[in-house]
Amino acid sequence: MKGMSMGRLIKNRWGVLFLVLILSASLLMMGGCGSGDGDNEASDDKTVKIGVLGPFTGPAARVGEEFKASTEMAFEAVDYQIGDHEIELVWIDSESDAEKAARAYEQAIVKDKIDCGFLNWHSWVSVSCMEVAAKYKIPHFFSIGGTDIVNEKYESDPEKYFYWVGKGWPVPEKLSISYVTTLEEAIDKGIWEPRNKKVAMYGVDNDWGRGFANALRSQFEDAGWEVVSEDWVALGETEFYPMLNKLKSLDVSVIAGTMSDPPSVSSFIKQSREVGLESLIICDGLGWVGEWYDLTGEASDYVIDQIPQWATPEAQKFASEFEERYGLEPGANSGGLCYDLARFLVKVLETCDEQYGDINTENLTKIAKDEVMTGNLTLDDGVMTSVYQYTPETFPDPVVDKEHYIFPVIQYFDGEAKIVWPEEWKEQDLQIPEGM
Repeated sequence: MKGMSMGRLIKNRWGVLFLVLILSASLLMMGGCGSGDGDNEASDDKTVKIGVLGPFTGPAARVGEEFKASTEMAFEAVDYQIGDHEIELVWIDSESDAEKAARAYEQAIVKDKIDCGFLNWHSWVSVSCMEVAAKYKIPHFFSIGGTDIVNEKYESDPEKYFYWVGKGWPVPEKLSISYVTTLEEAIDKGIWEPRNKKVAMYGVDNDWGRGFANALRSQFEDAGWEVVSEDWVALGETEFYPMLNKLKSLDVSVIAGTMSDPPSVSSFIKQSREVGLESLIICDGLGWVGEWYDLTGEASDYVIDQIPQWATPEAQKFASEFEERYGLEPGANSGGLCYDLARFLVKVLETCDEQYGDINTENLTKIAKDEVMTGNLTLDDGVMTSVYQYTPETFPDPVVDKEHYIFPVIQYFDGEAKIVWPEEWKEQDLQIPEGM
């Protein structure tokens, strides 16, 4: 550079800098619209991540298996594609623990960048995770956790908690009344003459178990029954002999309650027969998983439950395909109901794409408010119940009636469920064992 003037040197340096900037801009443009890695980035922008919340490990892991399989089947039906959006399922393990579930859910939002949440089994997990959804303003669709605490939270601050969008299971009292109606109708018709009108309540010691038992307790009392005891058990408990012997000594005509994990409920039913308990047993949720009869055997005979049935050709087809593919017999709730709710979510995603051309958290929130909560958007071809719909009056619960969402009361015999209520669906009268 000897002999070069200072002005010419400066000009050359600026020229080189300008050239570098031009080349850099060109390379960036080529990376954004050409082939290779740029295509992956563009595709990622169109990927919709759905966080599926369920008990994939822990005491209710069998339910989680059905959650995963049913959700996969629903999204495979649309090839994991809504418009030009690819769907990615992010599995969030609740471990049947409220605190662990909330941490995992928050990580899915912050780290995995989910666009919305979907599903859940346990009521206590719903109560914890709806706080996380509200904090991050992430819509979470169709959690099955039915506790009335979810409703109370929503009613206390609808603007904060509406992000927990539409429960897949209503508050217990909307369904539990059917048990009392079934027994009272049997008494009125002379089918059953109970030795007394004493009932004992039991349940898993959490929001769901206590909420269900408390609702049923009030309904029994309103019908003239005396509630003589209440017993609460830990999730995963399998030792019930002391409790059952106590109930036997109380000489109750009915014991009624619910448990939410297969090991507990199967142990409870088998041990009730071993101690010779002479009471009608209402066990809400005995048949929630497909292998319930393998777990209980003939001890389940005469037990009363309330579960949708594989009543239609569409439902039977789903159950057959599920078992053939996964080697599991699906439960009507953990398999069939989940499948319906996943199909409802597909419809939500399709509506979002049609209305906005882009599926993201903001637009899904609008669909939740404007279409799902108002009742404009429904699933009217469910395999387990006729119509899934919400209204401003019922939200966050679905509409519950015989034309929408309702479960028949059933009684088990030799591994088969027979509908005993309502009258228009009934396959047989309520059966009463000798000595009861």
